[in-house]
Amino acid sequence: MLGFVRTDNNALVACLGDPQRTVAAYRELLRRGTDAVRAVRAGLHDEDPAVREGCCRLLDHLVDIESMDALVTMVDDPDPRVRIAAFHALACDRCKGDTCAPGADRVLDPALRHLATDPDRHVRARAAELVGKFAHSDARAAAALQRSRAADPDPAVRKKAGWFAPGGTIHERTLPPDARRTRSGRTRDS
Repeated sequence: MLGFVRTDNNALVACLGDPQRTVAAYRELLRRGTDAVRAVRAGLHDEDPAVREGCCRLLDHLVDIESMDALVTMVDDPDPRVRIAAFHALACDRCKGDTCAPGADRVLDPALRHLATDPDRHVRARAAELVGKFAHSDARAAAALQRSRAADPDPAVRKKAGWFAPGGTIHERTLPPDARRTRSGRTRDS
């Protein structure tokens, strides 16, 4: 099957670090779904950053409540590719319902820290997405996005932070219904 010598979940997770096998291993682990989550979670501790990155990407789709703390820990990984994948997995709601989406109490502080200080511009951009999820409900998030929009050394990060900052296109599009009513005296639907 798949041209692998071993096809157990742990062996497939290890193949995430092999450029020749990573795509097939990723697809098979994704297909196995919740049966693979335990091995994927264990792969977050692999010494190979490509394996850790692949596991973060998999958890974007396979995440469960038990995996959330492990993903939060990965935002401090020494490899920027792993941090990027972890921030994406924490910010992306497309593959997860509200049942396991992380709250500000778990993810906002690390996201704020990385938005302000991470040396990698791509990590800061992903952190802006996660901070942006809380821009309507937490003044620290809104202020951090405004600072990043004004002062980040990278123009792409400034642009992304601006989208999520108050007045930005994504911020305005994601206004809660109560805030829309307050601004216009009525909802957009009326």
